[in-house]
Amino acid sequence: MSESSAATHHVPWTPRVAGGTPLAQLGERAVLAAIGPHLAAAAADVGPGDDAAVLPAGGGRSVVTTDSMVLGLDWRDDWSSAHDVGVKVIAQNIADVVAMGARPTGVVVALAAEDATAVEWLVELTQGMADELRRAACGALGGDLSGAPDGTVVITVTALGDLAPGAQPLLRSGARVGEVVVVSERLGRSHAGLLVLSGQVTPEAGADDASVRRCIEFHRAPRPRFSAGDEARAAGMRCAMDVSDGLGLDTHRLAAASHVRLDLDGVALRRMAEALRPVVGARALECVLTGGEEHALLATCSPEQVPQGWFVIGSVTPGEGVSLDGDTLAAHGWSHYGPAR
Repeated sequence: MSESSAATHHVPWTPRVAGGTPLAQLGERAVLAAIGPHLAAAAADVGPGDDAAVLPAGGGRSVVTTDSMVLGLDWRDDWSSAHDVGVKVIAQNIADVVAMGARPTGVVVALAAEDATAVEWLVELTQGMADELRRAACGALGGDLSGAPDGTVVITVTALGDLAPGAQPLLRSGARVGEVVVVSERLGRSHAGLLVLSGQVTPEAGADDASVRRCIEFHRAPRPRFSAGDEARAAGMRCAMDVSDGLGLDTHRLAAASHVRLDLDGVALRRMAEALRPVVGARALECVLTGGEEHALLATCSPEQVPQGWFVIGSVTPGEGVSLDGDTLAAHGWSHYGPAR
């Protein structure tokens, strides 16, 4: 800690971040629109608006993304071990690299933690990150440690990846009319786990304990299939994104970026939800449509090129917005500030 920052840390003061328009009043998209124009654009092949940025790098191209997790907002210590948190923060960042069709190459980690944070907790956190990095076949490149006010722990990861020579990134703007909408994995597990952990639902009597445990574990420490990016590229896909804020919101983002309409198939989604019904009852379809932190790939492709094991959940048609069984589907999902809009 520098002399000036040390002095700031110990001198009493009153923060002045409030007093204007609250972020919650705007919503996440409006907040980004307010701050984005003040940042000078970098020399990037793909800039803000996708899962990651794409930069020229020597004879190829690199992908970079960043995300943060905050104690009490993104995890709770009474639900998640430090190892779980380490797995989760790496998984959500590597998933964004994979969603661009890139191979992960490494991460940079920054930690801001209160003085009372136990070093044993930090070591276990690091072990969780290391385990997930090994699964992604990459490692750590460095990082930063910082102090924080009492009760505060923030972990920020910047993940890097490389695109194969001559390969085009998978973009949200790549959907074409006549393609089908697909996802790489079943959806809803993370939100189902959250509902059980928070006591909002009680699994049915006789529910498979393993199914309940899988949902809880996937919420605490998601283990997405990092090979999905390679599978998408092998199938000739041009369009993909990570399902991190809920299918009902992320499909709207993809449709808007591609200037198309996505017609979702309720039969396919309800079939997907059936596996969750013993765990969360009548809220199963809600989990599939609005649950965040799924980290499956949402993509579009030719009907003849759907990869084995992927799920067809709709079609790409002319127009705008998203429908479910022909009815307009509202953009419901996770938003950091107020309702999703």
